[in-house]
Amino acid sequence: MQNRVSVCLAVYNEENNLDRCLRAVVDWVHEVVLVDGHSTDKTLKIAKHFGSKVKIFEYPNPPNFLLNRQRALDKATGEWILVLDADEVVSIELKKEILAVLKNPEAKAAYHLPRLNFFLNNSLHKGGVYPDYCLRLFKNGVGKYPLKSLHDQLELLDLKTEIGTLQHDLAHYPYPDFQTYLRKWIQYCTHEADLLVAKKTKPSFKLFVTYCILYPKWWFLKTYFRHKGFMDKFPGFVFSLFSALRFIAIYIKLYEKQAR
Repeated sequence: MQNRVSVCLAVYNEENNLDRCLRAVVDWVHEVVLVDGHSTDKTLKIAKHFGSKVKIFEYPNPPNFLLNRQRALDKATGEWILVLDADEVVSIELKKEILAVLKNPEAKAAYHLPRLNFFLNNSLHKGGVYPDYCLRLFKNGVGKYPLKSLHDQLELLDLKTEIGTLQHDLAHYPYPDFQTYLRKWIQYCTHEADLLVAKKTKPSFKLFVTYCILYPKWWFLKTYFRHKGFMDKFPGFVFSLFSALRFIAIYIKLYEKQAR
């Protein structure tokens, strides 16, 4: 198991992304542990095309996809784990950097990867979204996902674990088109409204002012001007705008749920 890396993936209906993701890693990793949430498209067919190195496990698709990601971690046999999403791609430069870590006897137990997000076919370097550090490379067994939120990062079992940072970007293509962005945007807003409902938060004038006036204004000014989102040109404007508008959508969703 020495210096072998297991790529862990949790997927559901990723036929448009999976091939590109797997091609970037399958030739140099020990295994790919893929947990599929009962995809209804060609996801499994694509995964099987890469042969026995891709180990496929099927579970229902949970509301929190991190449950299936943790299942993939539990089945990994490599000394190291590299966690990916199907819409992420390891560049040749990042691959070389990871392989160097695996050979380094003084390597830390975990590493943050800088993630470069693409939106409207452009990379976003400003607006507070880069570098989007993610704890994705770590030794097997050093952590687990707490499974409390969709946005949970890996939770290290030993708080004294040293974390390093790699230099080369993990490319992230979450939005092939604006329609997909809007669909995911609505899903996110609905999830955040559900969290408010779970906390027994109710619509009020104070909450309305906060979510529909203060938060959107504050967020847009912060991301577009303070974090220079304007330097990403039109995609930067759209991303800052809709990131700010999500607060209004969350309040609308909360109001709708309470009205029912």
